[in-house]
Amino acid sequence: MSTIPQIMKDCRSAMEKGLDAAKREFASVRSGKATPNMLDTVRVEAYGQMMALNQVASIATPEPRTILVTPFDKSQAKAIEKAIRDSDLGLEPAQQSGVIRVPLPQMNEQRRKELVKIVHKYAEDGRIAVRHSRTHARDALKKLSGVSEDDVKHAEKDLQKVHDDFIAKIDQLVKAKEAEIMEV
Repeated sequence: MSTIPQIMKDCRSAMEKGLDAAKREFASVRSGKATPNMLDTVRVEAYGQMMALNQVASIATPEPRTILVTPFDKSQAKAIEKAIRDSDLGLEPAQQSGVIRVPLPQMNEQRRKELVKIVHKYAEDGRIAVRHSRTHARDALKKLSGVSEDDVKHAEKDLQKVHDDFIAKIDQLVKAKEAEIMEV
């Protein structure tokens, strides 16, 4: 048997998941600054299988425009360099003494605008997840038996407030990411 607090708790955790997913998506979008998660999508052929780059090397960003990839096994350096070059990230890695430096190229205005569109799409996906959580919770509230109409109405108001808070958080993330991308 569900209760209003239980429904609200489930809804809030579902909205939290939607927000976290949006944050993860934003982190994968390249801005002007280097971040280790930029290479999360890169897969390397190592030891006869495809592996995530972070399983075969450590990734660091010593400077804002450079990613440093240090293979755990130096013999894998060539394969790692090839995997980064072949990825759709448009990066040109350079290996020297077993360490791979990945300089980030300057982004042009058009590329920045494309990235902003991608961020807006990810944000919309996050908003949709939050709205779905609200709808599920609202339906669950309506199905409750033995609860007064007033309690349900109050719960729906609280639900709307929680929804608005999460949407506002996503909007703030979008603004911050957009500013980061457009910064030259």
